[in-house]
Amino acid sequence: MKFIDEALIRVRAGNGGNGVAAFRREKYIPKGGPSGGDGGEGGSVYAAVDKRLNTLHSYRFAKVYQANAGGHGSGKDQYGKNGSHLVLLFPQGTLIFDRKSGDLIADLKDESDKVLLASGGKGGLGNLRFKSSVNRTPRQYTLGEEGQVIDLRLELKLLADVGLIGFPNAGKSTYIGKVTAAKPKIADYPFTTLVPNLGVMSLEDVHNTIVVADIPGLVKNASVGAGMGTTIFASYTED
Repeated sequence: MKFIDEALIRVRAGNGGNGVAAFRREKYIPKGGPSGGDGGEGGSVYAAVDKRLNTLHSYRFAKVYQANAGGHGSGKDQYGKNGSHLVLLFPQGTLIFDRKSGDLIADLKDESDKVLLASGGKGGLGNLRFKSSVNRTPRQYTLGEEGQVIDLRLELKLLADVGLIGFPNAGKSTYIGKVTAAKPKIADYPFTTLVPNLGVMSLEDVHNTIVVADIPGLVKNASVGAGMGTTIFASYTED
């Protein structure tokens, strides 16, 4: 059975490090030239596939993901360290949309897929870059650029490993509430479950889970519309 799993997140690439204005200060060289290094590049954010994952469960808790900023430049022509990239792992088949424009950014089909989500900012320039024949002691330097920030909507056609099907008020929602972290509405009357409830059961760790689906109760002649039959059958497909 397939259902749609969604999550909303923000990714923020790292800012570029600042350049610096510095001059050589060495013994016997009282008036050394410029020696300010450039800032490092900000880290970018990428999306990749991890076949061990089968839900977007982890992205429902942490909402902001940020790569590291680049280091600032320093004297003695030293460049700032580049910020490390951040690679976010998603289940195979995840669709990633730009929430503002609605555009599809990535369709993660293969394990080899690696898609850039947000670009890191460029590092600023140190004053050494501005030395010229007419300006031997430049004091000019530039700041690093800001990293890209983007709000994303994640969508995954979720394949349920186990489906609970039975009569209304038979205890399916109670069971899924016990074995997973799902919190379905439970009451002593039929059709409390109006839409499928999904729960993720962790067997050992985050990479070893199964998805349990609580299907709304079926009654006799549900296939021809009795009870909530047509609504229920429209909510999932079978492979």
